[in-house]
Amino acid sequence: MRYIKSILLTAALLSGSAAFPQIHTMVRKDSSAVNRSYNLNPVVVTGSGHHQRLKSTPTPVRVLSNQEIREQGITTFDAALTRMMPQVSMAPNSMGTFLRLNGLGNKYILILINGQKLSGDISNNVDLNRINMSRVKRIEVLDGAASSLYGSDAIAGVINIITDQPTKSNGFPVGITSDTHVSGHGVLTEAVNLDISQNGFASYTSFTHDRANSYQTTDLEYVKGSDTETQQTIAPLFTGYRSNILGQKFTYNPNQHLALNAGLDYSYKITDRPNTVPGGSPAGGTDYEMRYKGLRWNVGTIYKFDARNSLQIDYTVDRFRYGKEYDVETKTNAVGDYVQSKKQRTIERQVKAILGLLPQGTTIVGNDWRLDKLVATSGNIDQESYILAYFAQHEQRFAVGCGSITATLGARYDYHKTFGNHFTPKATLMYSLGSVNLRATYSAGFRAPGLDELYYHYFSVNRGKPQISFGNQNLKPEKSNYFSLNAEYRDDVIAVSLTGYINRVNDMVVKQNVTVDEASLVMLKKEFPEMTQDQADKMVSYALYQNSDKGDVKGVQLNVSANIFSGFNLSANYAYTYARAKSVSDGSADSPDLWLPLERSIRHAATIAANYHHAWKKYGLNVNLNGRLQSKTYYTGSYENAPGYGLWNIHTTHTFDFTKWALLEPSIGIDNIFDRVDRRIDSSVRKYALYSPGRMLVVGLKVRLL
Repeated sequence: MRYIKSILLTAALLSGSAAFPQIHTMVRKDSSAVNRSYNLNPVVVTGSGHHQRLKSTPTPVRVLSNQEIREQGITTFDAALTRMMPQVSMAPNSMGTFLRLNGLGNKYILILINGQKLSGDISNNVDLNRINMSRVKRIEVLDGAASSLYGSDAIAGVINIITDQPTKSNGFPVGITSDTHVSGHGVLTEAVNLDISQNGFASYTSFTHDRANSYQTTDLEYVKGSDTETQQTIAPLFTGYRSNILGQKFTYNPNQHLALNAGLDYSYKITDRPNTVPGGSPAGGTDYEMRYKGLRWNVGTIYKFDARNSLQIDYTVDRFRYGKEYDVETKTNAVGDYVQSKKQRTIERQVKAILGLLPQGTTIVGNDWRLDKLVATSGNIDQESYILAYFAQHEQRFAVGCGSITATLGARYDYHKTFGNHFTPKATLMYSLGSVNLRATYSAGFRAPGLDELYYHYFSVNRGKPQISFGNQNLKPEKSNYFSLNAEYRDDVIAVSLTGYINRVNDMVVKQNVTVDEASLVMLKKEFPEMTQDQADKMVSYALYQNSDKGDVKGVQLNVSANIFSGFNLSANYAYTYARAKSVSDGSADSPDLWLPLERSIRHAATIAANYHHAWKKYGLNVNLNGRLQSKTYYTGSYENAPGYGLWNIHTTHTFDFTKWALLEPSIGIDNIFDRVDRRIDSSVRKYALYSPGRMLVVGLKVRLL
């Protein structure tokens, strides 16, 4: 097989709101993975709702390719986002992962898999372990409101996970891949894929096992009520878990016009926390583990009338449940008992037509219907709600002198079972002249309050003190207005992108504490007759969901990528985020409106990556050095802010491609090179931003057959 000379390739590296190239120099050998190349201008779908080249989209997205993810030694979804996108932060715990994008939290971020919503909300945390990273082709991230195309929840942005499709490998109809990664604290990821592709029919089967041990960065905590006296604790900073994902997808293309697909994914996860110690010393153990199960299946079809006109139909059912599985015997539960906390079901149907009605124009019209159902034992909820929506968008390109202007107008009409009618507009404008792109975007967002926020009726007792939360059926939808300006320069050597944006959110739904008086105490006793008089005497306040706050997020993102020399690329991404919320007071003089930093927001963050690649015949070496630096994380109320940090990782991949039917790719690296750890002693006011246990060796092996 003949080799070709080294060529300079430019890959797309998007800013939070704009596309620009990432430069790599590599050697390419036909049908070989030894020499890698980056897609110069990949096809994306999330920004405009239809497939188009990255440089052409007036609503650009950031693309994280599978190749970039692998080169950094990343095996989890949260690591992919935080290592490569400074505007994203994560906080893992036993209830899932608290995700933030541009200062706004989970409930304002819409997570999609191939354009369809992913369920799995656990007390406003997301179970990201449901995402099978071994099948991720790319991750497309759209900053800002996008409800005109995607409906409720798309206020902070949209994260769309595009999965891979099975293809023939080196002419063989069958391909088998095993990918294993091991590191400290019991971290193990094992993924096995089986792909079959023949005569228009394709099947891919995957199994992924992921596990990690719980760990601490300090085994001390302050005694409650003291800032000086400490005691031993076994409570972990990071909660260990075991997770399995089994996936199966079929595709069939009988001709060039019709494509059919069907898929199913089953996920299982259980935490692995220290058990309660008899006698209660040291403290911090638990009597039960959190167990999660998800079952998601979908069917869909695309009919292409011609190159510019197509019809797409998708139907998805997503079921998710979680609860407590006891591994310590208690007064009320035996070992092995399972007590369900919540059960969620989402049914979604979408019909979308993509039409080329005008030259240089693309029109999208469609209809969405989504049913959400929630059964929460702990919150006494058994409710469902639906949204019926119609949307339309037209994108038109005009030649102007030596350049061009691309304009987009879109709108969505939603009818919600509880909230009635809602209208959401969008408008974008892009001017292109040679290597320069200028973009302006306005888009509106909205979020319908969740079923828990509407109907919650929660009572529990913690250390003898009752905790009560109520939903509020009088809530209004949350609404936002997003504005952004972007300037971008790109050529074959350097790319620079600068974006400024404002995202304003009204009627934010928050839990507010309501002071208990004599009248409200009578009401609480009536609502919760199981509450004893002793517990009632300890009641100080209860929680009620209300449309209380306003959010205001302003930010700047700067992205630079340059080809320093042949085979070596350097990229840097910086995000400044000024995120605040104003709690609306009762109007009294002693209770003024106050603007405070949004919970868990970060003012400054940056990611840096340096990548070198070279090939010697059938051996390829890739070395990647990457880092994340961020300032302090803001916490509201009486909690202290978490300090900033800088983390650096190095990862090397070695590719051996000796035969046509087999590829061997060992890898080795070090996470957290400089051993940065937050060792602050835990307390009732202590919060964290850095969850690393310290320096760890990471070893991997990928084997591909046929």
